[in-house]
Amino acid sequence: MTRMIKIFDTTLRDGEQSPGCSMNLKEKIEMAKQLEKMKVDIIEAGFAITSPGDFESVQTISSVVKDCTVASLSRAAEKDIDASWEALKKAADPRIHIVIATSPIHMKYKLNLEPDAVIEKSVDSVKYAAKYCSNIEFSAEDATRSDLDFMARIFDAVIKAGATTVNIPDTVGYTTPEEHYEFFMKLRELCPRLDDVTISAHCHNDLGLGTANSLAAIRAGVNQIECTINGIGERAGNASMEEVVMALHTRKDLFQAETRIVTTEL
Repeated sequence: MTRMIKIFDTTLRDGEQSPGCSMNLKEKIEMAKQLEKMKVDIIEAGFAITSPGDFESVQTISSVVKDCTVASLSRAAEKDIDASWEALKKAADPRIHIVIATSPIHMKYKLNLEPDAVIEKSVDSVKYAAKYCSNIEFSAEDATRSDLDFMARIFDAVIKAGATTVNIPDTVGYTTPEEHYEFFMKLRELCPRLDDVTISAHCHNDLGLGTANSLAAIRAGVNQIECTINGIGERAGNASMEEVVMALHTRKDLFQAETRIVTTEL
């Protein structure tokens, strides 16, 4: 049976962090309309709290895009979630996207928090966002360098709290396809509740493996891929949307999966 893979496009958020790829509001609207025409499932329109420009971008795209979910990124903090909701509230299908770091190195040096405190903060943030909307994505930053048992605990907790999509990013582009496949299979075994939500992969291209790692994740049961047009993004970039889409389109025999992307619009 062919599975449907959601395409989460983050060209307007993560892609814009690529040197030379920042866009003005007019360009962002043009990009969002084309993504809608291509039938992208989710458009991440920005990170609302970071600047008045980002807030305006999310707000404007929310009001013009009707055929896609529109997401805004937030850290696990009430003020971030408030800003995201304020910018998203006119969207046809708003999504609040919450991110927190989960690897030992990030929890210690970036967050300065113990693992249990990270879980508590994550649960509180998801519950807080659920006051605004039911479409909530939770991302574990630096997931592929995180402890699997800890990941299972945090995902179990945030799904119970109301997260409907769980994103498991390779934030620093560190993993390899075989390793990535095993990582997802083991995680699904340790956290059966993951099978009740959308499981997402967000791969960076530091080792040139963004697309390969995304396809390995699909083989392991992932049903949302986060990517950008032309693979733009910070450092070496993100998984390339057109590569992932065309790999699934061309090799349906192998992946038994497809997207709703109108490939002629690429």
